[in-house]
Amino acid sequence: MLSEKSSATVRATLPAVGAAIGDIAELFYTKLFAAHPALIRDLFNRGNQRSGLQQQALAGSVAAFATHLLAHPDTRPDVMLGRIAHKHASLGVTREQYAVVHEHLFAAIAEVLGEAVTPEVAHAWDEVYWLMANALITLEERLYAERRVVAGDVWREWTVTGRAEETADCTTFRIAPADGAPAPTHRPGQYVSVQVELPDGARQIRQYSLITSPGSAVRAITVKRVHGPAAAGPDGEVSNHLHARIRTGDTLRVSAPYGDLVLADSAAPVLLASAGIGCTPMLSMLEHLADTGHTAPVTVLHADRSPADHPLRGDHRALTHKLADASARFWYEEAAEPGDDEGRMDLSTVPLAPGTRAYLCGPLPFMRSVREQLIAKGLPAADIHYEVFGPDLWLASA
Repeated sequence: MLSEKSSATVRATLPAVGAAIGDIAELFYTKLFAAHPALIRDLFNRGNQRSGLQQQALAGSVAAFATHLLAHPDTRPDVMLGRIAHKHASLGVTREQYAVVHEHLFAAIAEVLGEAVTPEVAHAWDEVYWLMANALITLEERLYAERRVVAGDVWREWTVTGRAEETADCTTFRIAPADGAPAPTHRPGQYVSVQVELPDGARQIRQYSLITSPGSAVRAITVKRVHGPAAAGPDGEVSNHLHARIRTGDTLRVSAPYGDLVLADSAAPVLLASAGIGCTPMLSMLEHLADTGHTAPVTVLHADRSPADHPLRGDHRALTHKLADASARFWYEEAAEPGDDEGRMDLSTVPLAPGTRAYLCGPLPFMRSVREQLIAKGLPAADIHYEVFGPDLWLASA
């Protein structure tokens, strides 16, 4: 809980800090990487840094946390904190790194806001930072303990046992622990981090959803090659490396599974809505539902550019057909086939069973549209869950 004195100061200064927090975040990262170049080489996503996405995500999370403290002083924004903690745990973030972040973040705040940062203002925002940081540290250490890994050392060598080209830009890699020991368990919808060494020596990390169910003897990820111009940023360093260089028999460094978008253990009806490569966590959920004999209605929805661009389209349909009461509808902007829908996903004619739990994954505009349509159909916001691939910019614009 934020102290009464600090609450008043944060409330008075939040508009000014909020207006400047984008500049603060940009300067913070400049200072951080100048002092600790290994962080941008081996921990932070260089592509997101160049595009500015990481700066927007940091700004959004800090502002959202401070706003929550003021509006709900007796609670914490656990959904936001949980999502961040899972991402940090998959990267091996440690307690000590929060002190490093604090040093450079507050240097950036002082430089951007200048004389407005009085000792009272600095103390109040310092309290906000450590409330957020300590909450994340606690969550992350709990996640490490659950996985029986040491903070900062979440990595294990895995062997690529197979590779399949799903579409022109999507490839599935089947993987197994290189030491022959059992693969760690995961929950349907979770992801792993993959670390690769690039030609310049950088060891970059990206997260990829496990597409197989927890009960499967196989673990697999499907990687979409990121083309810079289409993604409004640089080419994806890791995705292009995996597509061009990684073959059967090669070794990857893979983290323990993490992620807070997981299928609830429930007999409730389920709706799975995805777009593009966002179908990957949905495949794990679908396979798990089939494996466990789920009998309640399952509605599978997917949107893509065309059938040829839809990764794992055959698996999407086949797993749906394994369920006792399930249906699938696909929307394509181009070359829709008979039985499929044309254009963007429209839920106006999609029936919604009472008590449905919805899971969304895809680009933010897509998820916002689907969420609004579901709420308009009467689904409570608390029953709509989502996953963002990359920095969670939903926070920055909420």
